[in-house]
Amino acid sequence: MSKKRDQLVEAALELFGQEGFHATGIDRVLEVAGVAKMTLYNHFRSKEELILAVLRVRDERWRNQFMLGVERRAKDPRDRLLAIFDELGDWFADPGFSGCMFINATAEYADQDDPIHAASAEHKRLIEKYVRELAAQAGAREPGVLASQLCLLMEGAVVYTQVCPVKDKGCAGATAKRAAGVLIDHALDGVSC
Repeated sequence: MSKKRDQLVEAALELFGQEGFHATGIDRVLEVAGVAKMTLYNHFRSKEELILAVLRVRDERWRNQFMLGVERRAKDPRDRLLAIFDELGDWFADPGFSGCMFINATAEYADQDDPIHAASAEHKRLIEKYVRELAAQAGAREPGVLASQLCLLMEGAVVYTQVCPVKDKGCAGATAKRAAGVLIDHALDGVSC
């Protein structure tokens, strides 16, 4: 990758995350990146292509950071399922938290056939796959069902934290963790690790 392309992607990543996709014009991205319009079109055919590049970078970084954080917090698979919500709580408490870029993208690009919407949906499928793998390792009777339930809690906590002004932004993670504990106990009832 070229340095100028990286500058564009990094500037767009920050701006799209803070200001939204439609609200952020290309000229603003160029200004923050410190590159000329021709440089943009040397690397991307359209704003949508730039958005897709940003989503790929965000997906890779966020999932890697999230999974490493969960795995650092706990060794036991059941405990890792709970650690998901501790990791989310830390993300929510970060002063730079502005919600989930993928949820925001699907709101702005609502057509499910739109490549931007599809890339965002793929990110969510990959997160659910990871949670399903943890559920299977923990011995859940129906790992797919448990993963769906936990992902629903995760997404709800993200949206709640983004939408509702609360002083302790990490509290949504703690609340979701308590609810997750009930679901996990039910899914693992009678299963010994």
